[in-house]
Amino acid sequence: MSTQSVYIAASEGRIGKSAIALGLVEALARQVSSVGVFRPLVRNIADDEITRALLAQPAVDQDYESAIGVSHEELARDESAALGTIIGRFSELSERFEAIVVIGSDFPDGPTPTEMTFNAVVAANLNSPVIGVVSGDGRDPQSIRRAARSALDDFRQHHSDVVGVIATKCDPELTAAVAAELATIDEHLVTAALPASLLLAAPTIRAQFAAADVSLWYGNEEWLDRESLGVLVAGMTLPHLLERLENETTLVVPADRIDLLPGLLLANDAGTFPNIAAIVLVGGYPVPPVIEKLLRGVRIDIPIGQTDSGTFTTSTRLHGMTGTSTSSPRKIEVARRLFNDHVDGDALMRRLDVQHGQIRTPRMFEYQLMQEARRAVQTIVLPEASDDRILESAAIILQRGVARIILLGDENKVRMRAHELGFDISAATIVSPEDPELVEKFAAEFARLRAKKGVTLDQARARMKDLSTFATMMVHFGMADGMVSGAVNTTANTIRPSLEFIKTKPGVTVVSSSFLMCMPDEVVVYGDCAVNPDPNAEQLADIAISSAETAESFGIEPRVAMLSYSTGDSGSGADVDKVREATEIVKSRRPDLLVEGPIQFDAAVDPVVGQKKMPGSQVAGRATVLIFPDLNTGNNTYKAVQRTSGAVAIGPVLQGLNKPVNDLSRGALVDDIVNTVAITAIQAQKEGAATT
Repeated sequence: MSTQSVYIAASEGRIGKSAIALGLVEALARQVSSVGVFRPLVRNIADDEITRALLAQPAVDQDYESAIGVSHEELARDESAALGTIIGRFSELSERFEAIVVIGSDFPDGPTPTEMTFNAVVAANLNSPVIGVVSGDGRDPQSIRRAARSALDDFRQHHSDVVGVIATKCDPELTAAVAAELATIDEHLVTAALPASLLLAAPTIRAQFAAADVSLWYGNEEWLDRESLGVLVAGMTLPHLLERLENETTLVVPADRIDLLPGLLLANDAGTFPNIAAIVLVGGYPVPPVIEKLLRGVRIDIPIGQTDSGTFTTSTRLHGMTGTSTSSPRKIEVARRLFNDHVDGDALMRRLDVQHGQIRTPRMFEYQLMQEARRAVQTIVLPEASDDRILESAAIILQRGVARIILLGDENKVRMRAHELGFDISAATIVSPEDPELVEKFAAEFARLRAKKGVTLDQARARMKDLSTFATMMVHFGMADGMVSGAVNTTANTIRPSLEFIKTKPGVTVVSSSFLMCMPDEVVVYGDCAVNPDPNAEQLADIAISSAETAESFGIEPRVAMLSYSTGDSGSGADVDKVREATEIVKSRRPDLLVEGPIQFDAAVDPVVGQKKMPGSQVAGRATVLIFPDLNTGNNTYKAVQRTSGAVAIGPVLQGLNKPVNDLSRGALVDDIVNTVAITAIQAQKEGAATT
């Protein structure tokens, strides 16, 4: 097996290599079926944080020990032996993975020529192309270019093949200028500039408390592992302090100004002010018993700490603290998004000469979904914001940049619940389903559209209390590009409003569903497994054509198998005749499609059986779109395949509607919801392209 590797090397410490590594793992996982991680040189061989963070990524299936080379101590004892160990362990990985991301050392004592040279030597010995990473922190574009040029020369001097240079921690206002400067270094390099991120550099509250010798006095101990984005000294009255609050800031409060505490806690719970990360009471003054009595009567999650140190000492220790960029899921999602937004991953894959594999694993497909959704970001409304899974999914979607999100509910309650759970939904739009202006607007439209059914305005207003109906009306009016529901509501409740006023596409007689079945080495489409109990021949043809279009939307070449208990002309009866008729309808309506039917499941998917039963067929044994004759067969088959083969079933994807609306199962996991939102966003892209 030929293995492609890439070596991420920095010119100095604390530069953000891990963000580049995360992005590369994801980019490679879209191209090949197996990605490994390797750290040639680490400070702590038993517990390297960057390595553990990368190994925790879904695209990486690897044990920790195999990802580590040698420690600094081993290198100091015998450099030649250490290099031999590194090469040997890398060679072992090369037998297991199609691509390997190698992350260079961390400069524990500051950048040194010796360590730079060692990284260059390792890269050359591993025959790994290098991506050089330089810091943009506090530098102007010209200075960053000079630093990049110097690093490039150093690596080339040691015979390393440098394929790219990326600047991290750039001033956001100068990022475009930095990118332009780097692009002038060498036309053969892939270059990029990543803006500084406050979150990636943020320390945890636990780290702050340890640095300032603060002990937890009140609040939720688990919240200590959340990030603090800044420090504010509370040396003013409450009104002025509230005016200066910024999101997720640690407040340094003199303990003899304990009168500020109730007001700060109230502001945090109100949802109308930025969320507070933590409060540190300084000076060592005892808290009055009456204040303790007051706090015991309310729920407090915000960590409140105490220290004997004064305001100056404490704030000095806290200011300027930084954290690692892989210490939390939230940071990892932000790092991924920075890479995807600012690095041309396709150009980098071409420069690395990574060939797109024919195998398409479930994880590769999920990554491809996210990437496709990011190409033209759509707005998706999620009406079930009362469900914690929806809030977590919304946070992930926003962090990945997959879609813009609208949540329905009371804004203060929704944001407060998300904060309690540790989910950042600050970028979400929250719309009240009780907004009188929207209720009247939507009710009037619903009554107009359903007038022939005798729907009155009062009845229409009552229907707007149903969140799925309200959200679907937002899609109807173009306030959202698509809707995802069903975590709480039934499938019927999700689909019903769509049938009432979104309606089906021209020429489509029935709304249907399909599942994207991610097999170990390919993705196929199953339809209809969720909506139509017993479609007639015309409806079955509709389902087949809609499922083929769904396949095309997600990069799957449609080869349609109309399934039955009989193959070709070998059987007869009402059931097989229905499939035979439906097949002829598909051929007449879409002569461009490859379609066979009736055909048995084994003949559709097994090349040997397919060629035996239908010799010369372009579909038999190679089907990618499998159409079941009824819901009973389809639903049982998809579940049987899912449970017995380990396939990942993504869906159901609703088909045939004028605008994308998708249903969730009430047992949906967060990953299911995220994937469904991505699918809905991609459908919305296609609908938008079709109407322009």
